[in-house]
Amino acid sequence: MHDIEPFVNWQHLYLAEEDELSPFYGQEHSEFTFSNKVYNYFIHPQWDSFGSETLYLKVLFADYDQQFVIIELIGEWNDAVENDVMELKRNVIDPMLESGIKKFILITENVMNFHASDDSYYEEWYEDVSPENGWILFLNTPEHELEEFRETGVNKYVCFLNYLKWRTHQPVHLFELFDKQINSRGATGLLA
Repeated sequence: MHDIEPFVNWQHLYLAEEDELSPFYGQEHSEFTFSNKVYNYFIHPQWDSFGSETLYLKVLFADYDQQFVIIELIGEWNDAVENDVMELKRNVIDPMLESGIKKFILITENVMNFHASDDSYYEEWYEDVSPENGWILFLNTPEHELEEFRETGVNKYVCFLNYLKWRTHQPVHLFELFDKQINSRGATGLLA
């Protein structure tokens, strides 16, 4: 896991540590010191901690005018024991909501496992984005996790989409592609 880096091709456009509205403003990263772990496995030092012991993230891009953010995740999403969604909601999502972000793209292809609890934080997040104006998209969620998200009822509040070519787009174009698709199909569930 230590060699999986967050996506870097948009760094010339945006760095969360230089964004005064970002929860990660002023964060410093080492290229050589590996300190964060998912269980016994070190992860690349460019990933940011937000309070979870098993899940880390990187804010890849934020646009306050168009009110969207793209976040990449790595690790194990554990709501059952660690209450990761609460940590994510309180420490990352809430500050972004206060800064005007209403559309969230979470890239989940490096999330190895998901352990569900209940859907209350997802419901709160969904209500906070105001479904008429915002949405939550989980991109490239592994199939075995989709089933658990469905069983928990999270799919009532979140869109799921597989789109492996996301890295070939500029962030604004990627957002516009998803925004159009979500607005034409509805704000939750599995998109084709």
